[in-house]
Order: sequence, then C-alpha cells, then structure tokens
Amino acid sequence: MTKIHCKGVLFDLDGVLADSTPAVTRVWTIWANKHGFDPEETVHRAHGRPSIATIRELLPKADHHAENSVVEAMEIEDVEGVVPLPGAVELLKALPPERWTIVTSCTRTLALRRLRVAGIPIPANFVSSDDITNGKPNPEPYLKGAEILGVAPADCIVLEDAPAGIRAGKSAGSRVIALQTTELDPLLLAAGADWIVKDLGSIQVCESEGSDGVSLFAKNIA
Repeated sequence: MTKIHCKGVLFDLDGVLADSTPAVTRVWTIWANKHGFDPEETVHRAHGRPSIATIRELLPKADHHAENSVVEAMEIEDVEGVVPLPGAVELLKALPPERWTIVTSCTRTLALRRLRVAGIPIPANFVSSDDITNGKPNPEPYLKGAEILGVAPADCIVLEDAPAGIRAGKSAGSRVIALQTTELDPLLLAAGADWIVKDLGSIQVCESEGSDGVSLFAKNIA
C-alpha cells in the first residue's frame, strides 16, 4: 500500500467513476460506419477526449458542431449498461466534499445524465467540455479543476484511465494515478502515470487532515 497525501482529488468520469464503455463503443461505431471510418480505430481515437476534437480530425470540412450534436444526442439516449465502477461511490462518499471534483471530456448535459444513471454523487461544481477551450491532453481541464477546489495543481491527485487524460494531468503539474479499467499498463506508463491501480476499489481514504488535505492509501500495481 502506498500512502499519498494531497489537498485535492480530480476525477475523470468515464472509465474512472462510471463504466460507459459499451455505450460509447456503440455510439462511435454507428458514427464511424456512417462516415466510412474504421470503428475500432475511431473508438480508440475518441477515448478520453472531447467528442468534437475527434470529429474535427476525421471530418475537417464538416459542420463540426452539428456532427457533435448528433453524437451527443446518441450518447444521452444510450445509457444502457452505464454503471458505477468498483469503489467509485464509496471513495467519493469518504472524501470531504470540498476536496474533490470531476473533470470530464463530456458535455455537462451528458455528464449529468451518466452520473445520475450510475448513481454517482454529483459535486456542486465540476469541469465539462462546455467549460474549456482546449480539451485533454491539454492541461486546461485539470487546471480549471484545481481552480474550482482552490488548490494548486501540484497539490492535486488526478485519477485517470486514458492516456490523453494522464498527459493532461501531468502537464497541469499534478500527480496521476492511472486505472487499469480501459487501457494496458504500457500505454498508461508511457503517458506519464505516477502509479497504476486496478480501479477505485484499490484506493481508500486513510485520514482527513482538515485544512491540510487528505491522505489516500493506494494498492499500487505498477
């Protein structure tokens, strides 16, 4: 067990708090087939990033906002199988509410839909793709997450499953715990993860230290 002290905890949503992989795969497979792209490659490209970023890359001459609206509507509609990942609800309830928030590449509407369907606690304020100009792997989302908590990014721990998100957290100056929920260890390490754990069930709040922050125990895999 590794003890990690921090003043703020920043959680990605999909693949960290909620398992939405089946729904995401279904939506992007439909979209890829519609436009003649390889579904598997498209799903992988879209992982951990705002959907409009993928659309801009693959359809540079399209109406990006119109296409993004189509994808978002499909994702809001398809929530079959969206469930909390192991340990997610328990960890959030154990953390002081002022010490954590969510930093997601989803739109706010989609994030709220998935959080409610999965029964995951919703923070008073969180970062969505609606709140940023540059999505992951740019550090902007995690810089804004730290700002919400009123904590320096260097004093935050980021919880991520996607290489793009890991790079965003590291670029923001935070330490990153990567989860083995969606990617292989070599990709997580190559992105810069400081620690790797199976899922949030491998992390416990060992003590709350008031204004000085919190300490976590992580069952470190790599």
